[in-house]
Amino acid sequence: MELVYAALALHEAGKEVNEDNLQDIVDAAGLDIEDTEIKALVAALEDVDIEEAMETAVATGAAPAASESAEEGGEEAAEEEEEEAEEEDESSEEEAAEGLGSMF
Repeated sequence: MELVYAALALHEAGKEVNEDNLQDIVDAAGLDIEDTEIKALVAALEDVDIEEAMETAVATGAAPAASESAEEGGEEAAEEEEEEAEEEDESSEEEAAEGLGSMF
């Protein structure tokens, strides 16, 4: 994950995301990361438009966070459903007890 952050930092700074630049960040931060991991990330990012990927990530991640009140409403709805389920359980237990009573 540190390498991804390093790649994002390079991108934001307008620097090329390549092995040398990533290695410089890894060294400066004192991270213990293998050269093969750096090479793999550079290869994986070769055909990726980082700016587009960031916009997509922000767009998909922002929607749930933006509706906190909806989340609170969802919690209230879940609590109401739980209460209704408990009431149904109680009524079915009472019906079962009545049914057993009628047998005797």
